[in-house]
Amino acid sequence: MKVWRWLVLAVLIVGAGLLWFLFKPVTGPERDLTLVGDAERGTYLLRLGGCISCHTDLDNEGPVLAGGPGLTTPFGTFVPPNITSHPDAGTGGWTLAEFSQAMSEGKGPGATEHFYPAFPYDNYTLMSDQEIADLYAGLMATEPVAEPAAPHDVSFPFNQRLLMLAWKNLFFVPQRYEPDPERSDLWNRGRYLATGPGHCTACHTPRNMFGARDDSRHLEGAQSGTPAGRVPAIDPESLVAEGYDRAWLIDVLKGGVNPAFDFPGRSMGEVISEGTSHWTDEDLEAIAAYLLDED
Repeated sequence: MKVWRWLVLAVLIVGAGLLWFLFKPVTGPERDLTLVGDAERGTYLLRLGGCISCHTDLDNEGPVLAGGPGLTTPFGTFVPPNITSHPDAGTGGWTLAEFSQAMSEGKGPGATEHFYPAFPYDNYTLMSDQEIADLYAGLMATEPVAEPAAPHDVSFPFNQRLLMLAWKNLFFVPQRYEPDPERSDLWNRGRYLATGPGHCTACHTPRNMFGARDDSRHLEGAQSGTPAGRVPAIDPESLVAEGYDRAWLIDVLKGGVNPAFDFPGRSMGEVISEGTSHWTDEDLEAIAAYLLDED
């Protein structure tokens, strides 16, 4: 009997340790929340971060940022919420600290409101403190829309938000972008855009069975499981094989045709029309240089 007691005790200790690991708080570097945001710069960041294309129902000519069409994944359908400045239906009632927490750590104002990774906070966490303040100012300057977006359609057990805390402990590390000192400023800016606010990696990198990015296959495309479904590879080798050079890639991101003389498909078409076609020439040059691995 003593042996069984020790075995039970060992199982309880291991189980308690596992629970502690999975459900401990997930926090990153503290942000400077005293910074004053620039709403004009924040409006540009809304384009840079793909917020408009995701959070607007473009097919039905819905109000800007008032909620987008559902994203179908193996775990259910996730509906991008209303993020206008409305205090109840949108984010207008959020403080800068709450907004920063959402962008940096994937956590909403509620005590257990952990966001699903369909919202790419694992990309947005790389943004600088000033950009978070600017983006917040830009959102607070938007036209408020009183109608909330539809709820997610996610079945049990994935509808249990607390499980997202366990997901974070397994797959998410809040952090800020660290430049590669061996590469040029242009390449680093492009890498920051692709892995940070532009979140190219959110759709163009495969995901594992738990919905986490497989960063060992960076930008190699995905057959399913991403917020955009099936997406092509955009690593340097694949882009060159498709006939891209830097000028052509920039032209496509401005709204031009690809090397097959066709326009990008629906999801990418919206990313271009509502996002990259509004980017500065400098940012387009930077992301093209990074995607093609050129300094």
